[in-house]
Amino acid sequence: MKGEHHTNMIIITNNEKVRERYGEDHKIMFIDGSYRDVLIEARNRVHQGQKLLTHPLMGSVKPNETPFKSVAMSEETGPLSMESLQVIEHSIATYDKFMEMKRPHLGENASESLKDDFREIDLSLLASALG
Repeated sequence: MKGEHHTNMIIITNNEKVRERYGEDHKIMFIDGSYRDVLIEARNRVHQGQKLLTHPLMGSVKPNETPFKSVAMSEETGPLSMESLQVIEHSIATYDKFMEMKRPHLGENASESLKDDFREIDLSLLASALG
């Protein structure tokens, strides 16, 4: 994943700010759903032979704190990438483990102002990963 640069990239996101910022330059698969829904879509694409270009759990914000996630993937398909498969399966398991620890004022229950902060954090993480 690290150091790979692909022009044929698709960004899977449930973050409107990512869609606004990258929608003209990159293909966007906008998920009208949860952080987990983004991970599941990424896993489905890994099974179809696409590769992860960014780590699904990058950054220090825990999955039970933010409702937003963006993942960059190769658009082209090839043989199943065992590295991408292991990373996405581990990411989903980690997400599920964190969701057992309830954060009543975070995640989907965060205030609109806090959700906006989480959108910005997700956007800046993706921007730094894409360079």
